[in-house]
Parts: sequence; C-alpha cells; structure tokens
Amino acid sequence: MTGSTGIGAATGNPTPAGTPFRVGLVGYGLAGSVFHAPLIAATEGLVLDTVVTSSEERRDQARAEFPDVRFAATADGLWERADELDLVVVASPNKTHVPVATAALDAGLPVVVDKPIAGTAAGARALADLAEKSGLLLSVFQNRRWDNDFLTLRRLLEDGELGEVRRFESRFERWRPQLKGGWRESGAPEEIGGLLYDLGSHVVDQALTLFGPAVRVYAESDVRRPGAETDDDTFIAVTHAGGVRSHLYVSATTAQLGPRFRVLGSAAGYVKYGLDPQEAALRDGDRPEPGRPWGREPQERWGRLGSGESPLTGGGHPVETLPGDYPAYYAGVAAALRDGTAPPVTAYEAADALDVLEAARRSARDGVTVELGA
Repeated sequence: MTGSTGIGAATGNPTPAGTPFRVGLVGYGLAGSVFHAPLIAATEGLVLDTVVTSSEERRDQARAEFPDVRFAATADGLWERADELDLVVVASPNKTHVPVATAALDAGLPVVVDKPIAGTAAGARALADLAEKSGLLLSVFQNRRWDNDFLTLRRLLEDGELGEVRRFESRFERWRPQLKGGWRESGAPEEIGGLLYDLGSHVVDQALTLFGPAVRVYAESDVRRPGAETDDDTFIAVTHAGGVRSHLYVSATTAQLGPRFRVLGSAAGYVKYGLDPQEAALRDGDRPEPGRPWGREPQERWGRLGSGESPLTGGGHPVETLPGDYPAYYAGVAAALRDGTAPPVTAYEAADALDVLEAARRSARDGVTVELGA
C-alpha cells in the first residue's frame, strides 16, 4: 500500500463533545438516497444536515424521510456556510468527484467520496495529498468491504480454513439486457462510466484488501448490448505480490449468474452464491436500527467450505454467513472525526485500486499484460 493511511486533525470545525457531526450530502440519486443518507442517519454521532440537489422530486423524496433536512441547489451553497458543517459526502456523478471534493477540502471540510474517487490513480493521489496537507479526513465509500460474504471469507482466511489461497474468483454479475441510459452507461470519457469503474471498483478493492498489492494485470473488456457505448462485460486477472491470482468478473449481460465467490486454497475451497442482501433492503426502505437484526441471510444461501464435489451436489459443509454491516463504514468515519484516527478506507488505498483499473483498461485495449511497479 502506498502513501499515508491516516489524517491528523480530522475536522476543521471542532464540534462540542456529544454534539453530532453535521453532514452535507452532495447528490441524491441512487448513491445518495439508497446508501449514504440512510446510513448517515443511522450512525450515532452523525446527523444529515443538508442535501444538495436542484430536483424538486428528489427534495420531496428526501424530506419525506428526513423532515428536518435542509437543501442547497449546488455544492457552492455548502461552502458559503462551511462553518455550519463538519463533513461533506460526495455522492454525485463520477465526473464531479474530484472537483467537489477539492472544493470541500479547500473550504476546510473533511470529505467522504463515493467510489471511484477519481478517473485516474494520479487524480486520487493528488486529492489524498491535498487532504493530508490540509490535515483533513478524506475517505472513499467502499461499502462492499462490509458485505456478508466478504466478512465471512475474511474470517475463514484469518482462521486458516482454506490453507494457502491460490486463486480467488469474484463475480459481480447482472442480467440487464436492456440499456437503462444515464451517465453510468455513457461512453464519454469524462463521465467515467462503464462497469470497469463501477462494479470493477468493488471487486478490485476487495481483492487488494484480501490478498495485497497487484504486480500484473490482464483484462478482456467488451461492449455486448446493442446501442451500448461502454463496457458491459469485463474480466480482470490480477496477480498479487504474494502469489495469489484473482479472477474478477463484472457484467450486465450474464443470463446465468456464477458464484459470487469461489476461493481455492491448499486445504479447502469456499463457494458462495448470491449478493449480500443489504442493498436490496435499503432499496426497499428498510433501515438499520439498534437492536434489530441487519444484514442477515437465510441458511439456504450460506456458502460451503470443503473439497471434492461441487457444492451444488453437497460437497463440503455449509458455513454460516456473517451478517453484512454497511453501518460499520460510517461508524468508522464518525470515530475518525471524533478521535483523529485513520478512516475506514483511505484515498491512497483507492488510488491503488485505480492503478489496477487503469492497467485493466490498457490491457483490454491493447491486448497486453501490464506489469505494475516496473
């Protein structure tokens, strides 16, 4: 991992002990309304103060769930009263991440940025350097580190259940044969659209978190759907410095979904099907609350650990899936603001993942294997 992992002073606007940190949320589309706003509101020590959106429909949506929230039409409205805020969360389209985060840091405000933090690793590191120089927290929302399957696999690795891991297969696949439109499917380079930077940001971050730095990257990237402008079916092969090989798949064109994880070790393998249930719960309006079960899945969806036959025919034994825990991310942010400790995900870690994504794009374009750090 490169660069610093911590920030000294967490916030430029000291808040009296016991007073919640006031959050300005930029953007109230999918990311803002489904993930960030509910998780911020559910976190002890944080309060959703202001939502930045010019859409009356989205204001009505936000007001229905958060009656006391204030609004601003543009992010500039936040900088004009920066002394009334303690944190800015950037959940607007990808192309705005760097300029909005830069403006927030220049205004003396700590920042959380949705993934990908930038379109390039250099852009991410420049932003991280600015935050470090300013003594301000900068973190990247990589919620998939708190998926139920990821937490379960991490525990299995820590307990040595798989032996020496040799191959990690991760699939984030969907069946969406019809285009949805919008900036995520735009081919304009400035939009930073496509699955490589969308779902690829998740699977690469998970692989690096589990198995360490990448030294070699090979990728295949295709535009499959009629009328599509950017990648919708991509494969990335990563060789890690420690010898593990990660095979990562992201796709919107998969009519039959593969296992979410298949992890092969010298002692056993672990196979897990199905996505973590937290996103679906948040989309349905369910909210994490103290004392209520959250992020759990039924036994029939547990993964299997063992060797020999296919898990579909009874190979291995079921392993209880740990509950997913998206609320842990913002709990970590609140702790970092309060105590000045490192945030749960750093911008330098995000930059390392962007190194891999950039290498994958080059590999797919030029038909080459890309060496990192050479």
